Amino acid sequence: MGGIGNFTALGIRLAAYMLVSLLIAMSVREYARASVATRLGDPTPRLWGRLTLAPKAWFEPFGSGLVPALIAVLWTVQALVIPAAYGKPAPIEPSRSRNGRRDVVLVSSAGPVATLVLGVLAGLVLRIVPPSGVELARALVVFAYTSMSLTIFHLLPIPGLDGARMVALILPRDAAEVYRGADKYLPLFVLVIVFVFSSLVLGILTSLSGALCNAATGLNCVRALSFP
Repeated sequence: MGGIGNFTALGIRLAAYMLVSLLIAMSVREYARASVATRLGDPTPRLWGRLTLAPKAWFEPFGSGLVPALIAVLWTVQALVIPAAYGKPAPIEPSRSRNGRRDVVLVSSAGPVATLVLGVLAGLVLRIVPPSGVELARALVVFAYTSMSLTIFHLLPIPGLDGARMVALILPRDAAEVYRGADKYLPLFVLVIVFVFSSLVLGILTSLSGALCNAATGLNCVRALSFP
């Protein structure tokens, strides 16, 4: 296998496929959240220009740029870290929707459901119309795995992510305010989980993402991507 130092040609291709997959999946995810919020009576996403698939609407330098770039570097040496990214905080005002608590759940679920659907669609393509080329098949597996990873990642109960917004609904009011107020520490949480406690936390997240990808594609996704 060709490579430069620890960087392999396969790893570089996988990293490129992963970054493109993240861009597509994040665009669909953020559009789904904005669309659901708008349909539920909150015009804020539309007024802020977020009702679009354009990446520039949600791109956040750290969460959408640096974090994926660092993960891509690890992929180039075939070190499997789940694809993760987040965008600018969505301008959503639950008080302007028709049913505050219910609509928070619906909006928070929209993103993970959207990426889950993307992963399933990629899996269906692989099952029904198997691509003739190895690289195209590999790109589809990366897309399915990336989409499933985003689904799992955004359901984590970390302040700033969708999972935390739903968890806050069942907390006492004071605790919920403190919990939501920790959104500003999301970059720190992501660094700690993805890069500091990677062997502990990412083992679980990788297993969950892999299980969803395996179910969608009918393949062992990690093995199909030739990760050690």
